[in-house]
Amino acid sequence: MATTASSNTFSFALRRLPLDLEGGGSYYSLPALRDPRIDKLPYTIRVLLESAVRNCDEFQITKEDVEKILGWEKTSMKLVDIPLKPSRVLLQDFTGVPILVDLASMRGAMSELGGDPDKINPMVPADLVIDHSVTANVVRSDNAVQTNMELEFERNKERFTFLKWGSSAFHNMLIIPPGLGIVHQVNLEYLARVVFNRNGLFYPDSVLGTDSHTIMINGLGVLGWGVGGIDAEAAMLGQPMSMVLPGVVGFKLNGTLRNGVTATDLVLTVTQMLRKHGVVGKFVDFYGRGMEELALADRATIANMAPEYGATVGFFPVDHITLQYLKITGREDETGYAVPKDLQDRVVKFDFHGQTAELKHGSVLIAAITSCTNTSNPTVMISSGLVAKKAYELGLEVKPWVKTSLAPGSGVVTKYLRRCSYRKWYHLLACSVNSIPEYHVETYYYKFLCLLEIIAAAVLSGNRNFEGRIHPLTQANYLASPPLVIVYALAGTADINFEEEPIGTGKGDRPVFLRDIWPSSEEVSEIVQSNVLVDMFRSTYEVITKGNPMWNQLVVPTAEVYSWDPSSTYIREPPFFKGMTMDPPGPRSINDAYCLLSFGDCVTTDHISPAGSIHKDSLAAKYLVEHGVKPKDFNSYGSRRGNYEAMMRGTFGNIRIVNKLLGCEPGPKTIHIPTGEKLYVYDAAMRYKTDGQDTIVLAGSEYGTGSSRDWDAKGTMLLGVKSVIAKSFERIHRSNLVGMGVIPLCFKSGEDMESIGLTGHEQYTIHLPSSVHEMRPGQDIVVTTSTGKSFVCTLRFDTEKGSVFLSIPVVEPGH
Repeated sequence: MATTASSNTFSFALRRLPLDLEGGGSYYSLPALRDPRIDKLPYTIRVLLESAVRNCDEFQITKEDVEKILGWEKTSMKLVDIPLKPSRVLLQDFTGVPILVDLASMRGAMSELGGDPDKINPMVPADLVIDHSVTANVVRSDNAVQTNMELEFERNKERFTFLKWGSSAFHNMLIIPPGLGIVHQVNLEYLARVVFNRNGLFYPDSVLGTDSHTIMINGLGVLGWGVGGIDAEAAMLGQPMSMVLPGVVGFKLNGTLRNGVTATDLVLTVTQMLRKHGVVGKFVDFYGRGMEELALADRATIANMAPEYGATVGFFPVDHITLQYLKITGREDETGYAVPKDLQDRVVKFDFHGQTAELKHGSVLIAAITSCTNTSNPTVMISSGLVAKKAYELGLEVKPWVKTSLAPGSGVVTKYLRRCSYRKWYHLLACSVNSIPEYHVETYYYKFLCLLEIIAAAVLSGNRNFEGRIHPLTQANYLASPPLVIVYALAGTADINFEEEPIGTGKGDRPVFLRDIWPSSEEVSEIVQSNVLVDMFRSTYEVITKGNPMWNQLVVPTAEVYSWDPSSTYIREPPFFKGMTMDPPGPRSINDAYCLLSFGDCVTTDHISPAGSIHKDSLAAKYLVEHGVKPKDFNSYGSRRGNYEAMMRGTFGNIRIVNKLLGCEPGPKTIHIPTGEKLYVYDAAMRYKTDGQDTIVLAGSEYGTGSSRDWDAKGTMLLGVKSVIAKSFERIHRSNLVGMGVIPLCFKSGEDMESIGLTGHEQYTIHLPSSVHEMRPGQDIVVTTSTGKSFVCTLRFDTEKGSVFLSIPVVEPGH
């Protein structure tokens, strides 16, 4: 519920709207505080201030919290802790399913404790978009979308049935069925309010999302960013999120883009500039006359790259461009790989379905226009359509070994591409060669990529191209704008100089260069203006909550408490709330812990908790087979996130993960220190737990970077890991670890495993305070080893509330 004036310390700042504006209503006026410091606050900090003022109840949010924000000029340099209550929470299905599983489990626990299970509901509005639910099994086919959708419903019936139950069982939650768009694009085009109206109280829209692309919404003037599933779940249940009051960097925009320059070119330049300046953990506020030249879609593209330039958000304030976008959408007014020189020219020639093909270092195997970064931008999508049209007319063809896909995150994109007949050019290019619809990179190319160590490439328009995520066998993964994705598919290689080398040979054996098919800015702008229409947005989103026939035919239970199916391999009751008592037991010490894994730098969430396909030789696959699942029905780790048994076995299961205990050999195994045996990580972890032995993880810098996932922390905890000691952490992953009671510790500046002389074969004792009340953010923690070494780490509880999670019991399987 919105805080009422009678219970709010700042009720004097509540103002009424005239009846002729939105039928009346009220809002909290910042000028009514009569504090001159407000005029000096950046726009984004004012949004935080309004939220604190509106929710100030002297319990969760106090007058002192408001004072910290008012004093931002001084307090932001002191890393002070402030609470934030977002206007809403945004979920996608991969992280939304585990949250719904937790809520369903909470209802069961509430019932067992004699309470009313119907009281377990989101207190903050939550939107869940089932988006990561269509896999490109069938490609280069007229009926690819429908066929892939039918396959997904067949695979995911258990999961979708559970989600549909949740859509009616929980109040204050909107669940959007599969096939209607990807979460951050649906958020941009439909869900975002800009101004929130709840029971007549108006306030700025703000959002915390479990998708790392949530930050795209800052292009619309809505403050929001990605958080872990644990933080999102707490926010849904009314718990303020503790955050460090951020510093703010202003970025002034001037002038206009030159002819032919795309938004992707601009965003990469902005990214480079901000990386050089240093904006990690900060808010970036864009301003200046140049903003008037940026379409909303361009702003969203820049905002969406915030993780790449290191900021928490890249924010564009509301202006006439924002309002125009609301109207048109139907709302009211590089990684490098060193290849030995003698192997650089290696070429493998082979027969590909009757055609001569070749693979070499840099060959492009996957070219995908995906929904993650650029497909909300009509300019680059129209550009890519023009590139496809011109390429086809000049006689170019996609190389036969390239797997292509077009997956826009909105039905609107399909409509305007169809209106200007560009969709057929994508199709003609992709279908101009013979191809088996369901060929898989892994099976067909395995001997070339693995046995001959060919470094192949994937080129995508999405910006989460971490190692092993796109495909475990494509080691070089690159970001490109949608039109360049098509160009690379035509060239068939990432090793090309477009200024000097032709993309391919067209009609009449004429070489075709990039300049021959690249459209001008005027050409693109004219087509966008005449083909991207407001009715397209209205017709797409007016039916978004009605679902589709396959979703509507799902039969679901109606009980308040979910009835768990013990035979389900998708949805299983998690152990987190079993045996919960009313009194938390408090933290326990970490003594003589073994090192489960030892890592170098840049271990990503994809290394920790893979989201891709379940390999036939993995422990998760073995578990599924034992439970009657056929290999063709394994699906992905992402779709199995509602089953903790499968996810535990997949934790640290990436085939590219490099563990120092194995002498830097890649793969999901480790050394069981007491016996010296080489075991799968899960098997080693279970042996440690059976023997009653704690474990830790050692790591380098940027541990946990990548897309946010709750299972990267849940899986770590369920494997029995009590602490992760690293040089530095990614923000969301560190928060997730804290939420699951796993203690994040940082080596002191200038120190690491090597400088201290740690091998990972020692046992570690972490000397924690005996009470959570004695634990403070950033305090020194002494760690000693069985070999007599002693070193000091920094406790990475960045807020006072971090220690609270250590006092909450989390039940582990087998305990």
